[in-house]
Amino acid sequence: MSCSTDKIVVLARGLGTRMRRSDNAAALSRRQAAVADIGAKAMMPIDRPFLDYVLTAVAAAGCRRVCLVVGPEHETIRRYYAEQAQPRRLTIEFAVQREPNGTADAVAAAESFAGGDPFLAINSDNHYPADALRLLREQSGCAAALFEEESLLAGGNLSRERLWRFAIAKIDGRGYLLRVVEKPDAETIDSLPRPIWVSMNCWRLGPTIFDACRAIEPSPRGELEMPAAVNYAIEMLREPFHAVTVRDAVLDLSSRRDVGTIAAKLAGTEVDF
Repeated sequence: MSCSTDKIVVLARGLGTRMRRSDNAAALSRRQAAVADIGAKAMMPIDRPFLDYVLTAVAAAGCRRVCLVVGPEHETIRRYYAEQAQPRRLTIEFAVQREPNGTADAVAAAESFAGGDPFLAINSDNHYPADALRLLREQSGCAAALFEEESLLAGGNLSRERLWRFAIAKIDGRGYLLRVVEKPDAETIDSLPRPIWVSMNCWRLGPTIFDACRAIEPSPRGELEMPAAVNYAIEMLREPFHAVTVRDAVLDLSSRRDVGTIAAKLAGTEVDF
């Protein structure tokens, strides 16, 4: 597998269940409320669609080819990026995830785009630091960007309680990922050495991940999840994953209440992708 890659898969198929929930404490504009009502988090207007800021970081990291994984119903996203956005630094393609069957199933939908090459994969509702994406690009082989707990709390918009809805990483002494633990319980958290490293679904992947995505069973939620696919690739396919540790924050756009906080943090950010 070559070192650098300019391909990235952005998962934009989610249903936005939490975003669709009404929240009288969230001060949204009429346009923002309309987007929240349909759960289209990637298109949430914060001056520009939130995904524009995500793609600006992607371009700054040196990626050039983007595959947006969307649902059959996501014509708004397709039209905007195919006809209106006019990207300068990126070429944007689309892959369709027919049913919302989880993040691993969404990655599998981009197998043709990957074409046997290494690629990055990220969420469309998380704004990742460009430096973290750049570090992933420059790895040799598969890798996971893992974010320090305290840095996420200090610079992002996540509470500690909400942070544990993601996943934590177990890393060996050589700097390789041993396992990803989703939604860890308190006992597991307490047993880990400090600092704690959190997985925010930010990966560098190779062709073996598609075999893993096809091999795993659905989670208790009935979805095919990327942590399970990565664990399968490590444990069953013997695919090593470098642990790229990052002391920086990720912004997470999950609910209506996140919109105002994220807007304040992105204020003054130039969009250029």
